[in-house]
Amino acid sequence: MSKEPNSIGKSVMELPANIVRSVFRNPLPSSDRGRAATSFTNFFLHIQPVRVSRQALRPSYTMGLGLISFFLFVILTATGVLLMFYYVPSTTQAYERMLDLRSSVAFGVILRNMHRWAAHGMVACVFLHMCRVFFTGSYKPPREFNWVIGVCLFGLTLLSSFTGYLLPWDQLAFWAITVGTSIAGYAPFVGKAIKFILLGDATVGQEALLRFYVLHVVVLPLILTIFVAVHFWRIRKDGGLAKPEAEAAPKRIPVEVEIQEEPAPVMATASAAIVAPARRFTIQGLVRGPLVKVGKLEEDTVFSWPNLLVAELFVLLLTIAGVMLVSFFFNAPLEQPVNVMHPPNPAKAPWYFLGLQEQVSYSAFWGGIGVPGIEVLLLLLIPYIDRGREGVGRWFARQRILANSVFLLFVLVNIYLIVIGTFFRGANWQFVSPF
Repeated sequence: MSKEPNSIGKSVMELPANIVRSVFRNPLPSSDRGRAATSFTNFFLHIQPVRVSRQALRPSYTMGLGLISFFLFVILTATGVLLMFYYVPSTTQAYERMLDLRSSVAFGVILRNMHRWAAHGMVACVFLHMCRVFFTGSYKPPREFNWVIGVCLFGLTLLSSFTGYLLPWDQLAFWAITVGTSIAGYAPFVGKAIKFILLGDATVGQEALLRFYVLHVVVLPLILTIFVAVHFWRIRKDGGLAKPEAEAAPKRIPVEVEIQEEPAPVMATASAAIVAPARRFTIQGLVRGPLVKVGKLEEDTVFSWPNLLVAELFVLLLTIAGVMLVSFFFNAPLEQPVNVMHPPNPAKAPWYFLGLQEQVSYSAFWGGIGVPGIEVLLLLLIPYIDRGREGVGRWFARQRILANSVFLLFVLVNIYLIVIGTFFRGANWQFVSPF
């Protein structure tokens, strides 16, 4: 009985350590085996490989664009949930709520600014990430399907930002969505149906606001989350980031395996009470692919813990700091409330669709549907057309000069169209000089 108080006291003293041990299955690793176990047994780290190429950690190779895009999505989710506590998807209240965020809600201005600029930043970073993957040839086998997933993620990112554009319910939002849905209506056979599904009516109104709200806060984030998870999983299963052929080539490593037989059973008689000596067999063979062995590791790789984790945390902090810095100095735009009788001249789509609007000014079908449809189809088919293995994992490799030149032309033309639509189009979509 006297020992019971002592055991209780000891349990109380060890309470913090017991709680930590119940949450983390392994202590902070101090050995190679411990670092490997940390990646295997941690729920948040097991999606990453135990070891990662040194090239993958070089900022000059990936520029962290994939991670920045993901972290911007996390920021958008967090700020969006907080904004949902106050926003009302009603044509009679939405604009008033936007005004209240500026004056009445604590940190409302910062939250809205962070959400707005993170959305624009995510569109830009996903596009730049896609460019990085192409210019390094990282879409080639076995990563071709993950490239297709990435193209779909870019489209979902555009749709997510587009649906959120209407929610402030000001002149900018109303007429931008009016133009954007009009472009969608140019699609043959299904254009009018798509436009009606988006708007729920013939014009932008309460039904459109409610549908855009549901798409923006529920449907598209859920689909994006699933696609992002599959995208990360395929990166792991497809061998990590693409590396140059010389570094990625499988190695043939001789392996010796010792198999020790169990000792023979001891006979009951004294004369037979001799244990048969253990026999050892050595198997020599060739193993394809990288062999990870503690104490004998590839020179071009390092453990994900803590090298990759520290790099990811640094990118996360840098992304948050960048979004907050922009949010402190630049407020998200909010124009006058919706007035259907006084449209702006010209009414412009969101900036990332201004290239489409510029093309539509030349041809409604080919500019809005035909050419963009062909571009998307080619993007999806690129990894199944370009099957060569030359120049993989290198920026602007000489072996891929033609493919990179064509893709660079595609990028520059689209950026040029966006710039023209943004700065050089005035009333009635006439060409004007901003200088």
